[in-house]
Amino acid sequence: MPGQKVYMLGYCIGATLLSISAAALGRDGRDWIKTITLFAAQTDFSEAGELMAFIDRSQVSYPEDMMWEKGYLDTKQMAGTFQLSHSNDLIWSRMVNDNLKGERRAMNDLMAWNTDATRMPYRMHAQYLRHLFLDNDFAGGRYEVGGKPVAIFDIHAPIFMVGAERDHVAPWKSLYKINFLAKADVTFLLTSGGHNAGIISEPGQPNRHYRVHIKHEKAPYVAPDDWVEANPPSMGKARGKYKPIMDALGSYVLQK
Repeated sequence: MPGQKVYMLGYCIGATLLSISAAALGRDGRDWIKTITLFAAQTDFSEAGELMAFIDRSQVSYPEDMMWEKGYLDTKQMAGTFQLSHSNDLIWSRMVNDNLKGERRAMNDLMAWNTDATRMPYRMHAQYLRHLFLDNDFAGGRYEVGGKPVAIFDIHAPIFMVGAERDHVAPWKSLYKINFLAKADVTFLLTSGGHNAGIISEPGQPNRHYRVHIKHEKAPYVAPDDWVEANPPSMGKARGKYKPIMDALGSYVLQK
């Protein structure tokens, strides 16, 4: 409806692109966003985790050459990168169980979802790798939108960020940096699990736990290790069999 602000949500790369869009709107004085919810989204890539082992300037040139011929990065190459960065769980354990022990696991919903890989468009993926991963331009205020640089500092809408303890694609301490990069209220939820299961796992899991950190715009910064040490995790079943992990998200949206 005209005049109503929008609740925005993004996941992984889509959430990073959402952050860039929100910064551009804030820079231009367009107060269109009510709240921003980011799942496993890096805005600062200076500590981007295990994927950095596969990304330097020469390594980026190789997929750029392949993408130039096809116009995209093939799904197999993209999936292979993620598998190699978490090879013990995603490659070797499967080979041992399936090939050596003959104990092929039945397909579950998460495994099926994980096989639905995505082609990456040439221009988008090349810019993402060079300007964000390699040069960290967004966190440095150098990434341009519409011919002018944008900065995370220009995001003013309240932010809800979700990270996962075992995320090898977007390490949670890298996500946590949004607390001192954005000039906004930030609610940071750290849950158990990895890049996929930590975000989409259904409520009621017996071993699910999480921590919540709320930083108001003018509050002092708390380092991630200090915050974890001072805040023991809450269990997902603390208030009943189907206690949602995302209770904090629900209350966050309702209050805004």
